[in-house]
Amino acid sequence: MDFIHSAGDEDSIFKIMIATDIHLGVNEKNGIIGNDSFVTFEEILKISRDQEVDFILLGGDLFHENIPSTQCLHKCLSLLRKYTMGDKPITVSFDSNPEENFKHCDHKVVNYLDPNLNISIPVYSIHGNHDDPAGFGRMSALDIVSTSGLINYFGKWTDLNNISLKPLLMSKGSSNLAIYGLSNIKDERLHRLFASKNVNFEATANHANRFNILVLHQNRADRGAKRYIPEDFIPDFFDFVFWGHEHECRIDPEPNMKKGFVVVQPGSSVATSLCDGESVEKYVGILKIQDKKFDLQKIKLQTVRPFVFETAKLADWNMKLPTNKMNEAVQDYVAKYIKNKMLSKVREQFTGHPDQPTLPLIRLRLEYTEDYEEFNTKRFSQSLSKYVANVDDAVLLKRDTSNIKRKRKGTEYFDLLDVRSVLVTLVYS
Repeated sequence: MDFIHSAGDEDSIFKIMIATDIHLGVNEKNGIIGNDSFVTFEEILKISRDQEVDFILLGGDLFHENIPSTQCLHKCLSLLRKYTMGDKPITVSFDSNPEENFKHCDHKVVNYLDPNLNISIPVYSIHGNHDDPAGFGRMSALDIVSTSGLINYFGKWTDLNNISLKPLLMSKGSSNLAIYGLSNIKDERLHRLFASKNVNFEATANHANRFNILVLHQNRADRGAKRYIPEDFIPDFFDFVFWGHEHECRIDPEPNMKKGFVVVQPGSSVATSLCDGESVEKYVGILKIQDKKFDLQKIKLQTVRPFVFETAKLADWNMKLPTNKMNEAVQDYVAKYIKNKMLSKVREQFTGHPDQPTLPLIRLRLEYTEDYEEFNTKRFSQSLSKYVANVDDAVLLKRDTSNIKRKRKGTEYFDLLDVRSVLVTLVYS
């Protein structure tokens, strides 16, 4: 894959904001962290405006629920209206048939070409597994936002037995672009459709001269047989695969040497769960494309709530105390560990942005071995209310069963020998 090394002809360089898994409305009923997704979404929109991108490309899960609350929907529409409408001229030509690209929409037109709208930054989005169509009429929140004219919703499947993808075709100067959108489908089903060759990517007349992008929202990590989409399923005419759904930020382009494309996984812009993958730094990207060359500028999000995740084994702390004093001693040590070690890491994540929350998310995954080492984690977390945002679940206790498993394996082996000897005795007696 070739990279843009100089500015060159600016009139032929696409400039695209790529972001995914924004999860508007996640935890919105939580008074402390309920606004986080909207704060960061506004930051992404501000970056897009300030960087004067040609358009924004979203990889699914704009909403956390397929039926978001009226408050969530109102905030989303308000932000889109504020940052994507205006008089800035759009220099990208939309070359494909909108009747085909948006055939599932009420208004089958790309929004900036609608004479009734004044769009300065078009937004294109597929749906994810959280904001997928559901219920009567198979509608999603994106259908509503699309009807408002603020998002171009593409890649919505209408036939789950035979998937046929028609690309969005665009041009800017001498550069030509094709964007294929594959909104979320249950992984097992999509895996089966790929294997039976029932996923068809309709090639363009000059696809070899276009920069071809695939946007999809599926499991990338192997989560068991047929519960993910292997990269080898993706055709090799693609240049760039924009992978949504996986929340760990892996935004640096990862080349697939066999297929010849690169995979970019921006990850979520907000922590939706207290797991290790969510605790890494969060980025969005500005993708520049000229002919068959590209460059990706990653931009660290400044408004993300600090989040520190650690795993510790209680056995490693080597606390030699009587069993009747262990419980209290463990809680005291955990409190000191969080305040002295984990909160010091929090300070490293402060960016100085005025909209960044100050109370961090903390998750200590503590592995224990004996019952007397357990304690009420919810009550304990309340004692950290001055220091952390997640006052109910800062600590997760998990029994360390590694030694138990080894012992059990040996026991089962000998038990099996005993059973066999009994059977032999019965047969020959």
